[in-house]
Amino acid sequence: MVAETAERILSVLEDDAKASYAEIADRADVSKPTVRKYIDKLESEGVIVGYSADVDPKKLAEKSIALVGMDVSSERYVEVTTELKEFDAVESLYTSSGDHMLMAEVRASDGDAVGEVIREEILSIDGVDAAHPCFLQERLK
Repeated sequence: MVAETAERILSVLEDDAKASYAEIADRADVSKPTVRKYIDKLESEGVIVGYSADVDPKKLAEKSIALVGMDVSSERYVEVTTELKEFDAVESLYTSSGDHMLMAEVRASDGDAVGEVIREEILSIDGVDAAHPCFLQERLK
């Protein structure tokens, strides 16, 4: 029952991170104090690591978003991820089991600026062997 309650609360938050405790309680079929207790617990355990807004890149004025796949030397992995986390243009950073070891969401004023971030910041990190951008065009869901 405990896991089910947490899952229902998380499901509401994943659907609407701006939902109030009252809305979450209603949609998850629990009380507001229960919502507060579970959210506090999930945050302290690191299950909930933050709240964010989903953005449609096409609607951002003067902003380009690219997902950048990176090939990284295994022996430099920790140092590379530490450096990437410090870049303002890197909005989010993920490990990947796909074609690239790391995937970064990079935001800049336009495509040229994204290219500059890749060339001058990302590829300058010792251990980043290659960076492959994929520009996001339109949010469909």
